[in-house]
Amino acid sequence: METEKFKLADILYGIIVPLVVALLIFVLAIFVNVSGSYHVLGSSNTIAVILTTGFAQMIVLGVPLVLGLLWNKWAGGAAGFIMGSIYYVASAGLFTSYYTSAGGYNFFGDISMLAYIVMGILIGYMAGALNNGSTNFKRMLGAGFTAAIITAVIQTYLNYTIALKPARDMAVGLWKNTSLGPAGVYGFVLSFVPSIALGIIVPIIAKVMTWYGLQPTRH
Repeated sequence: METEKFKLADILYGIIVPLVVALLIFVLAIFVNVSGSYHVLGSSNTIAVILTTGFAQMIVLGVPLVLGLLWNKWAGGAAGFIMGSIYYVASAGLFTSYYTSAGGYNFFGDISMLAYIVMGILIGYMAGALNNGSTNFKRMLGAGFTAAIITAVIQTYLNYTIALKPARDMAVGLWKNTSLGPAGVYGFVLSFVPSIALGIIVPIIAKVMTWYGLQPTRH
């Protein structure tokens, strides 16, 4: 079988694009992240939080969501378990280190942190079950958006009610914040805007992938 000839496009997709993505990650972490070295947008800027923390959660939930839409509920749920577990370990470790000297909180046992694993499984499984292998865009959009909003509601409720005190106080503070207008607006933006975007963007990506045959083969 003849191998594919080398093209300039191979350099674009094999070198330039990965380097641009890597550079973007570093820029977000150092210059945009509110806890980064410079946080040029401010130490509590809403856009900065969405572009960093919100974007990270979108990636974690986006992978199982797209697999659920393109493949099936089992693939979506399994991917959600893996992605959610990685995010859980990273987040729990980060918060535990933050509060080591402030009461010794162990966030590895925090239900709101463990919920990231469950939310990953849920979003992939629900999207896959609701879409059931369909390539109809309206159905994909409805399945993805529904799964994203349901998981956002559950995670927000857990953060607000049963998270460990430091995290719970932070969540309550977000909903009391009036920097964007009446109390509740700021909390809604940070809690739901990333999920709303996720529920719209991922089905679009999934649909485009079907145009190019970038979907698992069904047997």
